[in-house]
Amino acid sequence: MTIQEVDLGRFRSPFYPRQAKLDRLNEWHEWKGYSSADGFFDKTLEYFSIRNSTGVFDLTPMTKYRITGPDSLDYINRLVTRDMKKIKPGRVAYVVWCDDEGQVLDDGTIFHLREGEYRLCSQERHMAWLKMSAIGMDVTIVDETEDICSLAVQGPTSYSILNAMGLDGIDKLRPFGLATFDFEGTELMISRTGFTGDLGYELWISPEKGIALWDALFAAGKDYGIMAIGTDALEHSRIEAGFIAAHIDFLPANVTVRSGRSRSPFELGLDWLVDFKKPNFNGRRALAEEKRRGSTWRLVKLDIEGNKPAHHSYIYANAKGKKNVGFITSAGWSPICKQNIALGTVRVPHGNVGDKLYVEIYYQREMHWSRVMAEATVVDKPFWDPPRKRATPPGPF
Repeated sequence: MTIQEVDLGRFRSPFYPRQAKLDRLNEWHEWKGYSSADGFFDKTLEYFSIRNSTGVFDLTPMTKYRITGPDSLDYINRLVTRDMKKIKPGRVAYVVWCDDEGQVLDDGTIFHLREGEYRLCSQERHMAWLKMSAIGMDVTIVDETEDICSLAVQGPTSYSILNAMGLDGIDKLRPFGLATFDFEGTELMISRTGFTGDLGYELWISPEKGIALWDALFAAGKDYGIMAIGTDALEHSRIEAGFIAAHIDFLPANVTVRSGRSRSPFELGLDWLVDFKKPNFNGRRALAEEKRRGSTWRLVKLDIEGNKPAHHSYIYANAKGKKNVGFITSAGWSPICKQNIALGTVRVPHGNVGDKLYVEIYYQREMHWSRVMAEATVVDKPFWDPPRKRATPPGPF
């Protein structure tokens, strides 16, 4: 099979013709009906482009819902746990939404495009839940996933590249802000958002202009180390940033079969997104009760001794491995931090910042399996958090 014949999904992104020419690995997976690349040339170099220059990731398969109507704000405010009245037009909010039991269905971002008009972006499909939640409200919900293509442009030279494209005013865009620009007669929306924990932007445009945008972006980035990246490089950077991912660090509540397998916002370290001062929202009663009685689980960030990644490892309260208190959900060696890092979930009261836990790691070298009990320290900050991601305007690089 040639690279051009890869067709794991029903759909191909508008950027696929350019991606196919760059691809040397032939490693793809299906992302919500689209063919999405794990990597293109060298996954290590792709990772380093995010931290040292600019990596470009195709976000087109991300689910996008346009929400409009007289009750759009009240509807969104009841849907999510965060107070959306505080999010003004031209701003983006990270949000979670729950079922009636206060268990997380998904996380995502809401773009306040203009007064009474929003875009909800998420990894999973949620139209049935969104429509059910809209009963009795005057809102219109449209799935516009196929109507918009998007690119994540992430890394220290990302601002310099967009500036080189002649996007006047991009220097004024603050984190979680959005702005629109004219691109060949079509509206190009740019948000200062991303999933890498670094300086970065996301570009949103109609599919017919996708190739033109790709070409203009890569032409402007020629001298700034621009590189197309796949999911593996993005995944590594999001762990360094301490960001959670559905189906990896938590299961959406609507897909779990066994009780106790889903998580609340409190158990995912997202208590800052739960606002009890606003009116009723989905899961409010259950979350209020959990806040009173305490949570069962706690998300932890772990700095682990050694350099053996703790993929799928158990977490113990002592070095003898006799008291299992949780498990690792995401792990890896961070080249930029020079740390063995992981995200995990542990039973309360374990997992307070500064606690020492132990991780059972199995690793294979030349067909021989070894086991280590590595000490791990619970930390409270992201592993990677450079000041440049907040600087406005970002400095040239």
